[in-house]
Amino acid sequence: MKKYYSTAIVLSALVVAPVIAQDANLDESRAIAVQLMQQLAAELKKELTANGPVAAIAVCQKVAPDIAQKLSLDKGWRVTRVSLKTRNPLLGEPDIWEQSALQEFDIRAAAGEALDKMERSETVTEPNGRYFRYLKALPTQPLCLTCHGSLQQIPDSVKATLKEKYPHDQATGYAQGQVRGAISIKRVIP
Repeated sequence: MKKYYSTAIVLSALVVAPVIAQDANLDESRAIAVQLMQQLAAELKKELTANGPVAAIAVCQKVAPDIAQKLSLDKGWRVTRVSLKTRNPLLGEPDIWEQSALQEFDIRAAAGEALDKMERSETVTEPNGRYFRYLKALPTQPLCLTCHGSLQQIPDSVKATLKEKYPHDQATGYAQGQVRGAISIKRVIP
């Protein structure tokens, strides 16, 4: 009987340990996503107030990738923004897992799910190893429509700057409350 209990304890530990690690990864991913969103929103609002929407394009073009890179380096995880309608393909396109999650987000949003809570996480096995993956939806806010709204909503000066800086831009035509993209976090699982 004693051997049965020790085997059960070992098996329980093997089951519980990955769950605890998954929860820790999820909590940390949520914190990183909030940090990225808050830093980016603060920079955008500051630039919009000081210099207007044309100047604010540089925040998304240069500052946002810098914030994501700093978080990636600080945490040792890959932190980035992705979208099904890519603005800058040089920064990357969503991979298969991200595409699937973004498509799922669109379905969930159409069904009325709140975007501010929308996320997906899981541990996946890929050719290069096991990873914890996390995606946090980025809802289209009224502020976003200046650069991401319909062509009628985007001011001519912004359209001209977007065309110059992003010749392959697909990231327009959004309406308030739609999923514009997501923050993507990927961590190697030892």
